[in-house]
Amino acid sequence: MAQTVAPPTSTPALPAKLPIGAIAPWAVFFGVLMLVLLYFVGAEQGATSVVSGEAVHEWVHDGRHLLGFPCH
Repeated sequence: MAQTVAPPTSTPALPAKLPIGAIAPWAVFFGVLMLVLLYFVGAEQGATSVVSGEAVHEWVHDGRHLLGFPCH
């Protein structure tokens, strides 16, 4: 059985450095987004509640247990 060898393909060159100005807005955006999600999963109940009622608690109940936050 004969096998043929494919010629090596060239990979596209990556930039040497990514400018921090291009990354910083996205890093801040995702950092704030993660903090908001962490708040709703971990602390959205009781005295610090932003949304009244138990709706948010019920939506994030399993995630709360998965991340180790007590809720009962």
